[in-house]
Amino acid sequence: MPGVAQRSGGPRGAGAGPGVWRRRKLLPMEEVPAVDPHAHRSGALLDHLSRRMRLRAETVLAPFGLRPRHLVALTVLRATPGTTQQALAGTLMMDGTNVVGLLNELEADRLIERRRSPEDRRRHIVELTARGAATLAEAESALAGAEDDVLAALGPEQRETLFQLLQLAVGGPECAEVVAGNACAGDACAGDEPEAAAAPGRVAAEPCVEALVDAHLRQDA
Repeated sequence: MPGVAQRSGGPRGAGAGPGVWRRRKLLPMEEVPAVDPHAHRSGALLDHLSRRMRLRAETVLAPFGLRPRHLVALTVLRATPGTTQQALAGTLMMDGTNVVGLLNELEADRLIERRRSPEDRRRHIVELTARGAATLAEAESALAGAEDDVLAALGPEQRETLFQLLQLAVGGPECAEVVAGNACAGDACAGDEPEAAAAPGRVAAEPCVEALVDAHLRQDA
């Protein structure tokens, strides 16, 4: 049976060499699951809408000197005041070196400040400054306007319906609140024990944080 050439790379992040080309065996036509050609598929539309939203967001963020990675870091810091640099790296799913570079940029613009932890001098506490909070609020207002532009064809009720459907697809209302920039509270973070979720400085369970990073941080890749 003829096959299709398919490249197989090494483990992600393992520094493996070039991928190896191998041939994937095709299934006989009678074994291929039937797909209704008339069924509505949302993937392409969501991708197109996401691209429009991302380009519009980048345009309105430019005057603030912010990129998506800055915005998501400021959002997390507002939700978790007094977080450590190490905890922030874990929340953003970034390595320590990249987080240091990110915080250096924000600190240079006086949007955040770092200080030694009184409990452990080896750790840095990261705080949002008043300037950072004001800048974040202005940027969020600009982003809201950008979203209004992209979704101008939808009325208020249609936008609410879209939001509710998207939050179900993302993983539930709790995760949608995290993506919107709000902290999880109490036992609302799916996958966490109630005591852990209620702990001060806890933003969200990993699935929620992953949704947040997907929504903003990876736009900056």
